[in-house]
Amino acid sequence: MSENQNLLAEQRRALIVDEVRRRGGVRVNELTRKLGVSDMTVRRDLDALARQGVLEKVHGGAVPVIEASTHEPGFEAKSGLEPTAKEEIARAAARLVAPGAAVALSGGTTTYALARHLLEVPDLTVVTNSVRVADVFHAAQRVSGQRQGAATVVLTGGVRTPSDSLVGPVADRAISALHFDLLFLGVHGISAEAGLSTPNLAEAETNRRLVRSARRVVVVADHTKWGTVGLSSFATLDEVDTLVTDTGLPAEARAEVSERLRRLVVAGEPDVDEGESDDTEEA
Repeated sequence: MSENQNLLAEQRRALIVDEVRRRGGVRVNELTRKLGVSDMTVRRDLDALARQGVLEKVHGGAVPVIEASTHEPGFEAKSGLEPTAKEEIARAAARLVAPGAAVALSGGTTTYALARHLLEVPDLTVVTNSVRVADVFHAAQRVSGQRQGAATVVLTGGVRTPSDSLVGPVADRAISALHFDLLFLGVHGISAEAGLSTPNLAEAETNRRLVRSARRVVVVADHTKWGTVGLSSFATLDEVDTLVTDTGLPAEARAEVSERLRRLVVAGEPDVDEGESDDTEEA
């Protein structure tokens, strides 16, 4: 970690979380030295991260939160995790979309970030089971009116989850009747053994329907999702075409992904296919 006294709070906290997860715990005095900030600043950061539920404060430092496979954080709690990485991933993922495509976005904070970038892509048809994603497009229409080339948005019905996704039989039936060029899928966890997983059983089934209805499946997930396993798996890595992630993904995970998936896009690193849109290629 860099000893930069001018690190933004967001950057400091991301570095703290990475250090806690990597080492299994850190002490306050270690963080003050590594980050080059005061003891009080580190303690405020730990307080904020503990409120978000991403670590647990202990005497003199912090340790990771041990989560059950059924634990499902709410949207607001997840929004505070890896915001810079999510924004970079969203920007890279948006470059995969060509004008006029039929695109599906699942629920999640990374797909929510992606939705804001898709506002600039003309003539999209967007299908989503995320209330938050739909709100991005509807808010843009309220501000600018029904401008030419604005996205047509279809929001499925269903039962609302803590992450503001709509799931269940109503959502499943709506999705099963549709077909998408691209599906952008946010995930709770991704691993070589369990594939893509979620702690919510109903959301797992709705995600399965999304995967079946898509010509290409693109997972948007920051590096902290690698190795996390939720209660229910809904797709294997072999069912995914592309993973868009950030530079924090470790080398061994990159090797596994490159072996199993058609394409790995690391936001902020050169991509040999950059500039080409997945939905313009032959299936």
